[in-house]
Amino acid sequence: MILITGATGAVGRLVVQRLVAEGARVRAVSRSPRDAALPYGVEVVRGDPARPGTMAGHFAGIEAVFLHPRTFGDSADGLLALAAERGVSRVVALSAMNIDDPFDLQPSRWRGDRNREAEEAAVASGLAWTSLRASSFAGNTLQAWGAQIRAGDVVRYVHAGFRESLLDERDLAEVATRALLTDELAGRRLELTGPESLSHEEMVAVIAAALGRPLRFEEVPSRAVAAHLIGVGLPEPFVRALMARYDHYAGRDQHPPTGELGKVLGRPARTYADWAADHVAAFRMPALDPALVPHTTR
Repeated sequence: MILITGATGAVGRLVVQRLVAEGARVRAVSRSPRDAALPYGVEVVRGDPARPGTMAGHFAGIEAVFLHPRTFGDSADGLLALAAERGVSRVVALSAMNIDDPFDLQPSRWRGDRNREAEEAAVASGLAWTSLRASSFAGNTLQAWGAQIRAGDVVRYVHAGFRESLLDERDLAEVATRALLTDELAGRRLELTGPESLSHEEMVAVIAAALGRPLRFEEVPSRAVAAHLIGVGLPEPFVRALMARYDHYAGRDQHPPTGELGKVLGRPARTYADWAADHVAAFRMPALDPALVPHTTR
């Protein structure tokens, strides 16, 4: 049986679905089990990884743990110590490729992710461990630009030339599943990216091709975007770190493709065009709030 923290989030939910498809037994931890809406057969239990005492009974019969960096607060070490005491043998930590950057260039940290702590706790746990150092997610672009695209043909955002290799969350979930079910990836820090580096402007062009209609990218100064996002209620530390990241890496590739994912899975990673083609319906939904931004920018 596999225990999943962060089971109802964008990545955790995909990991649960993939594990179920592989025939694994899954125990999902949720602070609100009634709202989990996970696949049939998944055991959903109430717990809070940030309070390890609420988790003690949930490690019974568990072989491997998926450690999500947004779930445990300051309790990663204590949580994994408890897991080891209860007989767990493997941990797979979700981390990020930018964990060596200063904290003020790590936007996700200001939304609760503790990527460095997740990896360090896994390595020090005494369990067989794997760290998944993920690049930014393809789904972030839907969060960032979806409302603007649903409302019109212009995407207004920062740094047209900012480049990165977006990772399809489904590929990440597949790697996580392999790491949870086998020893093949034990003891490795896997730097996982998409297969290509694209600029913001090129990403918008890919979305336009998937939708079959023209879109135009209009560059806006980061200070203006920051002021707007803070004004509509996004946490200022998150916004400042997000803009600092874009400014710092403007004109160069933050995370060039590593090819690691294809080596692990034995097939090419999904391209951003693949992802966009599979999410056209989300870009065509009725317009909501044009201030939406990436909920997790790594």
